[in-house]
Amino acid sequence: MALKHPRHDGRGDRDLQVNPIFSREPVEVPRYALPRGEMEPGTAYQVVHDELMLDGNARLNLATFVSTWAEPEALRLMAECAEKNMIDKDEYPQTAELELRCVHMLARLWNAPDPRRAVGCSTTGSSEAAMLGGLALKRRWQRKGLKGRPNIVMGVNVQICWEKFADYFEVEPRYVPMEGDRYHLGAREAVELCDENTIGVVAVLGSTFDGSYEPVAGICAALDDLQERTGVDVPVHVDGASGAMIAPFLDPDLHWDFRLPRVASINTSGHKYGLVMPGVGWALWRDQDALPDDLVFHVNYLGGDMPTFALNFSRPGAQVVAQYYTFLRLGFDGYRRVQQNCRDVATRLAAEVAKLGPFELLTDGSDIPVFAFRTHDDAGFNVFDVSAALREYGWLVPAYTFPKNREDLAVLRVVVRNGFSHDLADLLLDDLRRVLPRLSAQTSPQRTPEDAGGFAHGAETKNPRTPGRS
Repeated sequence: MALKHPRHDGRGDRDLQVNPIFSREPVEVPRYALPRGEMEPGTAYQVVHDELMLDGNARLNLATFVSTWAEPEALRLMAECAEKNMIDKDEYPQTAELELRCVHMLARLWNAPDPRRAVGCSTTGSSEAAMLGGLALKRRWQRKGLKGRPNIVMGVNVQICWEKFADYFEVEPRYVPMEGDRYHLGAREAVELCDENTIGVVAVLGSTFDGSYEPVAGICAALDDLQERTGVDVPVHVDGASGAMIAPFLDPDLHWDFRLPRVASINTSGHKYGLVMPGVGWALWRDQDALPDDLVFHVNYLGGDMPTFALNFSRPGAQVVAQYYTFLRLGFDGYRRVQQNCRDVATRLAAEVAKLGPFELLTDGSDIPVFAFRTHDDAGFNVFDVSAALREYGWLVPAYTFPKNREDLAVLRVVVRNGFSHDLADLLLDDLRRVLPRLSAQTSPQRTPEDAGGFAHGAETKNPRTPGRS
């Protein structure tokens, strides 16, 4: 959860003033303390509803990877399951059955050698799923009885959850920096950092910095060669938060999943390109050997014996039900259609942005439907000026700098999700064209990375290095 500190916004502890139209007489409501008494439900609703009007329009938020649209039937099912606790499988056996079906569907989608032996679970999101994958890697390393500090190898572009994993679970993070036009992990660079204490290599299928796939097959081949030369056996975890729900449908010939024997586990986010409202993620292991038994706990105080492997305990079952609904509703062809449309919008929008003149593409949306672009050095404005100008029209387009070795590079990133149509893309282009004459009249950039506020990629990190996944 996000930690919140006291606000210093000039309002202090001044109470909320409730408009009398919503209550029998004027009421003062404390902002940061529980009210002394009750109020009518309609009044409480209106107070909260009115404050939330100040939030941005989620459909115009091109920073987030998280689903912002769902069919009414999915929302209805979620409302019907709002009270169901996913951990209580004895009380809600059919919800547990739907979770199991989703795991088997994903095992087949990701080409597990024997989908019946693949193991997996739902989580609160792909960050928790990634940490579970990391914990399994660490426990397998511990079973080897090796001395020394465990380490994990990954590109500097990994999502913040991997930095948290290394910090919280005392694993040395070994980051491969960006170099030149290589903006993610390379196979040779990954192997150079591996040794007998490496618990695994994290390969990202869809970098949050630019949307690109990392070369999973190449990384596995390089690790095969390392084992042949030295005997050091290093497994791979694929962080497929976004790409694991894109590649199976649009890039079927791309080998990144359990077809590669070195891939031990995969995580994805159901509430990104799994097309479900937040929050649900999935973690899968290729077989039972990849998930050590002693990481699985058994509880019986809710009735019956329930195995659990999670960082959370109680959590909603509604999103799992919505995931099963979406799998059932769309099927393989439906997912392919939706994801292809997202990619078509992203690649066309990227091409149109490139035609505007002041911009240069880093990626074009042809991996996951995400692309990044920068301003030319002689533009007279920078990406932070562009982001601020677009926000005046309601668009949330993040601007941020890249991490170590490419801190000189600042970009804008656009995430195309289900529900962002060609028509909305044209409206974004219209507004971009509208602000360019004003920006071009500048003699120098007016804004800095510090002005980016919550959109700066380093905002969630202890060190300004990695982007958030939200």
